Amino acid sequence: MEKRRPESTVTQPFAEKIISNVEKVVVGKRSEIELSLIAMLSGGHVLLEDVPGVGKTMMVRAIAKSLGADFKRIQFTPDLLPSDVTGVSVFNQQTMDFVFRKGPIMSNIVLADEINRTSPKTQAALLEALEEGSVTTDGETRELKRPFFVMATQNPIEYGGTYPLPEAQLDRFLFKFKIGYPSKREELEVLNRVEKRHPIEDLKEVLSLDELLNMQEEVLDVYVDETVKTYIINLVTNTRKHHAVYLGASPRASIALMKAGQAYAYMQGRDYVVPDDVKFLAPYALGHRVLLNSDAKLSNLTNERVIKDIVEQVTVPVKKEALK
Repeated sequence: MEKRRPESTVTQPFAEKIISNVEKVVVGKRSEIELSLIAMLSGGHVLLEDVPGVGKTMMVRAIAKSLGADFKRIQFTPDLLPSDVTGVSVFNQQTMDFVFRKGPIMSNIVLADEINRTSPKTQAALLEALEEGSVTTDGETRELKRPFFVMATQNPIEYGGTYPLPEAQLDRFLFKFKIGYPSKREELEVLNRVEKRHPIEDLKEVLSLDELLNMQEEVLDVYVDETVKTYIINLVTNTRKHHAVYLGASPRASIALMKAGQAYAYMQGRDYVVPDDVKFLAPYALGHRVLLNSDAKLSNLTNERVIKDIVEQVTVPVKKEALK
């Protein structure tokens, strides 16, 4: 059985308000809500890999309602076109001109449901949005709304008729994690809550988008010492040297881990990052960014196991050290 993560240690009132509000809809997933909020504060995106029906859609909908954000869901299917995601220009006979119709990606919070079921061409339409916060259609680049947050999902069981995400696409997601099944007690609580009316219908906004944007700016001011940066680099570099890894994490992973550490520290009420922040977040930020070699796969090693080994091997800094 998978070991549960420790209870949340967030101390910021705004974070507690959002988490508590989402927990009115999603039962027993506090850590997953917290990770989603960390990604949002650091300007990143999340990939959820889990079976259907465990609350992925409800979680992102609840987060959107808690922020009063514009929310869109894109159901990825094999026949979905890039223009169905980004938008398309249509001819207006009255004005005798082309008018751009925005696609669902032009929202504050987007649920990219079953992203691995669409073609690589349509998957690629997300690359610019995830990295640059913009989309290019008909030769024109259009900025996306801010804040902009994508939560993509994929089913780890059914691979028939799917298109696995390429490394370049996976690298655009800050975190990858699972929600998992609820306990019996949590599932009973779910049944009790939805018996007469779904709680998502009564969920209220607890934080404005302007407040969230201000917090994203404040996260950038969280101090990251050179020793912590060195620790991040050592973790990422070791993914490239590990005997089980064919392709290690890129420098983008180092940036992602540092940004996530800033957001996590901010949520705990600190204006500086400590190595334990990085150590806690590393499995979620690095696991999907490495490719294992054939020997590792034959030995039934997993990405999670390899990242755990790397985290255990790299010394946590206690004082300033030079890059090695």
